[in-house]
Amino acid sequence: MTIHSHPSAGDLSRLRIDRDAPPRRPWGLWLVLALLVAGSGVVYPRARTYLAARSAPEVDVTRATQVVATAGGSTDLPVLVATGYVVARRSSEVGVKTGGRLARVRFEEGTRVRKGEIIAQIEHAEIDAQLEASRRQVAEAEAQLVQAQATRDEDLRSLERQRALAKDGITTDAALTAAQAAAAVSTARVNSAEAAIASARARVGVTEEAIENANVRAPFDGVVIKKRAEVGETVSPFGVAGQAAREGGAIATIADLSELEVQTEVSENSVAKLTPAMAAEVKLQAYQDRVYRGKLRQIFPSADRAKSIVEVRVTILDADQHVKPEMTTSVTFQEKRAAQPQTGAEPGAGVAPAGSPPVVLVPKRTVTGQAGQSIVWVVSNGTVARRAVTLGADRLDQVEVKSGIVPGEMVVVNPPASLTDRGPVRVKGT
Repeated sequence: MTIHSHPSAGDLSRLRIDRDAPPRRPWGLWLVLALLVAGSGVVYPRARTYLAARSAPEVDVTRATQVVATAGGSTDLPVLVATGYVVARRSSEVGVKTGGRLARVRFEEGTRVRKGEIIAQIEHAEIDAQLEASRRQVAEAEAQLVQAQATRDEDLRSLERQRALAKDGITTDAALTAAQAAAAVSTARVNSAEAAIASARARVGVTEEAIENANVRAPFDGVVIKKRAEVGETVSPFGVAGQAAREGGAIATIADLSELEVQTEVSENSVAKLTPAMAAEVKLQAYQDRVYRGKLRQIFPSADRAKSIVEVRVTILDADQHVKPEMTTSVTFQEKRAAQPQTGAEPGAGVAPAGSPPVVLVPKRTVTGQAGQSIVWVVSNGTVARRAVTLGADRLDQVEVKSGIVPGEMVVVNPPASLTDRGPVRVKGT
């Protein structure tokens, strides 16, 4: 079945265009454009500043440091740095004189001991028994001596009677000879008894010395810094099985902590920079904020051929309770800076005047050369400025600056070629 639909006249009239209606204007579009223009006026300067800052060269910086002159003396400047360990100038591995089992140990780590003080004892009951036996032998020999002396005295009196009778012709020659022989034997027995007493007393002395050897005494005033044995352990002057951790049978390490020093090594090429009694600064790795005064005590007379180094000892002059043996340290050897003598002083006295200027140091990597001048780049408030400086003596990896910068100013390390005077820079890490 076919269905036919016909549009009505009223529906077609709706398709006509109303030409008398007012035109529509795009106010929303203009409003958006106006907001965009206003926003760009605010954002653009900031974006330009941000992009300029991000495109600025990035630099490493460090600060110029100052070395202040000591009161009444000259300014000390570093010439060499070495690392080492704290050691006691006088230290001893204390061991036993004779082997045995430890009966007493009278120390712990940190115990203070006096010279001659007994710090340990080895069991010596058997030696005590030998000592008692030796003393009894002395008593027995003395009793035998008394008996021999009585017999000798009696025989000597008999000999005198026989001699008197012989003068009167009453006795015989045989009786006189027998009396003489008896007196001689008695005298010999007395001498033998006296020798026996001396021998017995000598054995007493040997036994007493053996007992004394069982005592371990402190060799000097000091502090026990390492305990190597406990009560009941068997020890020997030469060590025993299982005693590999000890050195030569030592039971304790005693050190005199009143005089500590740094044991360090210096390259053969740098030894010439050191002078006798040279001043030094000592820093402990454990306490970086503490600086101790030091003085070069000894440069060893021989070098290590394999390592090309020379051992050096530096005395710590103001060590306190924080300084302990075997601590890691760094030593900065210092050279006295020549200063102008005061008025009236002898030439070459080397005494710094009261108003002597401070010594300013910067790393050598901050200095460049341009047009025959030494140049550093100083950073301040995000900009860098070119600064001409006058240099002094080299000090390790630093150089002295006599003029051009002041202590505390930030200078560029390894300045790039893209730096411009008064130009922006970015500091690494900020």
